[in-house]
Amino acid sequence: MNLQDFRYIAAVSSLRHFGRAAEACHVSQPTLSSQIRKLEEELGVTLFERTNKRVEPTPAGERILEHANRVLEEAGQIEAIAKAVRDPMRGPLRLGVIPTLAPYLMPLILHSLQTEYPGLTVELWEDGTRRLVEMVRNHRLDAALLATVVEEPELTELSLFDEPLIAALPPNHPLALHRTVAESELAGDLLVLADGHCLSNQTLQACGGRQHGQGALQAASLETLVNLVAAGYGTTLIPALAATSLSTHDIVLRPLQGKTMRTIRLASRPTFPRPQALHALEKVIRKAVKAHLRAEPRTHRSPRSHSAALHTRG
Repeated sequence: MNLQDFRYIAAVSSLRHFGRAAEACHVSQPTLSSQIRKLEEELGVTLFERTNKRVEPTPAGERILEHANRVLEEAGQIEAIAKAVRDPMRGPLRLGVIPTLAPYLMPLILHSLQTEYPGLTVELWEDGTRRLVEMVRNHRLDAALLATVVEEPELTELSLFDEPLIAALPPNHPLALHRTVAESELAGDLLVLADGHCLSNQTLQACGGRQHGQGALQAASLETLVNLVAAGYGTTLIPALAATSLSTHDIVLRPLQGKTMRTIRLASRPTFPRPQALHALEKVIRKAVKAHLRAEPRTHRSPRSHSAALHTRG
């Protein structure tokens, strides 16, 4: 009993024909039939019912095929891991990204990654910080992009870039007339993401903490949060990379006087066997973010206008 035997019976089960299965396995039909008969003799069971028109797995064959397919899948994973070790720039890179970063950063970098490293395939998982850290630690992810310090001794982190936070205001808000906004001025009507989002804590810290009466309106996503701002329910802070996407809402965006930022970090295991892949990811992210933040529009929206644009410092 070996992997080749499993490949033969899997092909017959899939194609329901010995001739086509032999062709798919690149062997002659007598060779394939002979090997399957030897396997049946070794196991002491009949795997397939053979007729002139069709081949069907027996009940015992169905059960054995389930295990054979799992063995073949695991063997494929072993081969993929070995291939990736031989060539670290080929194969999947399982990357976790927090929700306030993934929709805005990933479109900036995926094309460059595919162009510069065509053998590298990013498998994206979007989730909260705590869950992503756990998945990296448990080897379910290779690395994660986070916005907070990683307090896990088993993991290492690399600071990639500082992302400015920007004030998002309703069009008729008094602060919309200002070219810049002091963080403390937002405290009275500040809206934040629901507990569990690191951006919520960063926003509250920047603006002096939660005020009495706040917290009735909390959103699970930046999109919902900005819609609440556009409807006049309060103000908030958004990350700079999200500004282009979210400025299509009826809001006014203003730079902060305190230049509040969050640091985006790449967390991984120090024993990860393909550090070259992480270095490639780091290179592409740094380049893309630098170009994007530099290219953002420098004009600011009039509070009475119905179009929103970002005003950034020079």
